Amino acid sequence: MLSRVMSGAVLGLDAYPVEVEVDIANGLPAFSIVGLPDAAVKESKERVQAALKNSGMPFPVKRITVNLAPADVRKEGSSFDLPAAIGILVADGIVAPSSIEGIMVVGELALDGRVKPVRGGLSLAISAAADKTVRGLVVPRENGPEAAVCEGIAVYGVASLAELVSFLRGDVEASALRVVADRRPLAARTVGFPDFSEVSGQASAKRALEVAAAGGHNVLMVGPPGSGKSMLARRMAGILPPLSLDEAVDVTRVHSVAGMLPGGQGLVAERPYRAPHHTISDVGLIGGGAMPRPGEVSLANHGVLFLDELPEFRRNALEVLRQPLEDGTVTISRAAASLSYPARFILVAAMNPCPCGYLTDPGRDCRCSPREVARYRSRISGPLLDRIDLHLEVPAVPVGELMGGAREEPSEAIAKRVAEARQRQQERLGDSRSNSRMNTEEVGNHCRLGKDGESILRQAVTRMGLSARAYHRVLKVARTVADLEGDDKVGAAHVAEAIQYRAPEPVM
Repeated sequence: MLSRVMSGAVLGLDAYPVEVEVDIANGLPAFSIVGLPDAAVKESKERVQAALKNSGMPFPVKRITVNLAPADVRKEGSSFDLPAAIGILVADGIVAPSSIEGIMVVGELALDGRVKPVRGGLSLAISAAADKTVRGLVVPRENGPEAAVCEGIAVYGVASLAELVSFLRGDVEASALRVVADRRPLAARTVGFPDFSEVSGQASAKRALEVAAAGGHNVLMVGPPGSGKSMLARRMAGILPPLSLDEAVDVTRVHSVAGMLPGGQGLVAERPYRAPHHTISDVGLIGGGAMPRPGEVSLANHGVLFLDELPEFRRNALEVLRQPLEDGTVTISRAAASLSYPARFILVAAMNPCPCGYLTDPGRDCRCSPREVARYRSRISGPLLDRIDLHLEVPAVPVGELMGGAREEPSEAIAKRVAEARQRQQERLGDSRSNSRMNTEEVGNHCRLGKDGESILRQAVTRMGLSARAYHRVLKVARTVADLEGDDKVGAAHVAEAIQYRAPEPVM
C-alpha cells in the first residue's frame, strides 16, 4: 500500500515542502530511503523502526521504500523521522489516510518514541502558512512556541509518536495539542543588559556609543588594556530600542536555523550580542559549509557584533566583513546552493594602540618599536577601516574617577534618547531603517548643510584625505547627532562632532 505525508525541509532561511512517500510491498524484508538523503536521513531507518516498536506499534516485516520528493534536492537532518513513521502506519492501515490530509509533519524520533526538536521551526511554519493546501502543522513540542508565532496556520506540539497517533485517531482533542504564541509586547520580555552606570568615567566614549546606537553606526575603540573597551561594548545592546515584531521574527529565524534557539522558546525578545573569539575562521564568522549555515554576522542581525582584539583576527576573516557592512546581507555560494542571510548589525570593534598595548598610556612605557607598531596597524586594511564610522580613543581611567564614586548616567536614560532619535529617523525615512542605511539620494535630501557646515566639512575632507564613502558616512553621523539634539537641520556643530569621530587610521 502507498501513503503520502506532507513534510518540509529548511534551505538557508527558507523552508520548502517535501512529500514523504511510503510504499509497503511483499518481498524480502528491507527498508530503503531514496530522494538524495544525507547520512542523518539514511540513519532514520533505525530510529523509526525502534521508535515504532518501543511505542507499542507494529513494524511491517515487508519491503518498505521511503521516497523524499522532490528527489533532485539533497535532504539533510533528522526532521523526516516522524513523517516517515506516520507514513508507515498509514500504509500499513494503522492510521486512516484521511486523518493526515492537509497536515504537515516534522520531527526527530528518539529510540523510545519521544519526539525531539528540529532546526527551523519558524521557517517551516511560514512555509506551511503560505501553502493553501496545508491546514495544520505538527512539530515537536519544544518547537511549538516559535512555530506558533506565524499566524494563519494551526500549530500542534507533540511529545511522542504515540501522542501523535492518538491525535490522528481522534483519541486526543486538537485543542489539547494546539500551541498558542506569546504575543505580549516584546519590550515587556526584554532581558536586562549590563548598565552603563557601572562604567566609571569615559564620558566621550559613552557619547560616541550613544551616537552609534542612535544611527546604527559602526565603532572602533582604541585604548590600552583595562581602559574599559569591553565593558562599554557589552552595554551597547542595552541602549538599543526594543526589537520590533518583524525584527524579532528575523532574529528568531536565524537562530532557529542555526540550531541555537533554546527548546520551548518563542520569539527572541532581546537584541543579539555576539562576541566571537579572535581565533574564529572566516566560515564561522561569515557563514558557510557544504550546506551553508549562518555565521556570527547573521546571528548578530539587528544587534551588536563585538570583535575584541581586532588585529588578532585572521586577515581573511576580517576582509569578508566588507560585504555585510556595506549591504546588510551576506551571500554564500557553494556547489550545492547559493544562499543569502541577513547581516544588519552594528560592528563594535576594540584594539590596543600597539602590540604591548601601552603606546597611549601615560602611566606606562611602551616597549614597541615604530616598525612593530606599523606592522600591528597594517593588520587592519584601509577598506575595512573606511566602513567604520566612529574611531574613538578610550584612554586609561584615572584612579580618582575609579574611587570617586560619582553617579554615572544609567542605560535607561541613554536608551530613551536613542529611541527618540530612532523615531525621528523612521518618520523621516518612512520605514524602520536608521541613518546608517540611507542611500546616496537620501543623504543629499536629509543631510543638507549650511555655509558654515560645508566649510568645516570641506576642510576636513582635504586635510584628512577622506574617501567618497567616508564623506557620506560623516554626513550620516552628523545627521544622527542632529537627531539626538532634536534638530531638523544639520548644523556646523553637528558636522564638527561627526568629524572628530573620523580618522584616516586608528586613533593612536
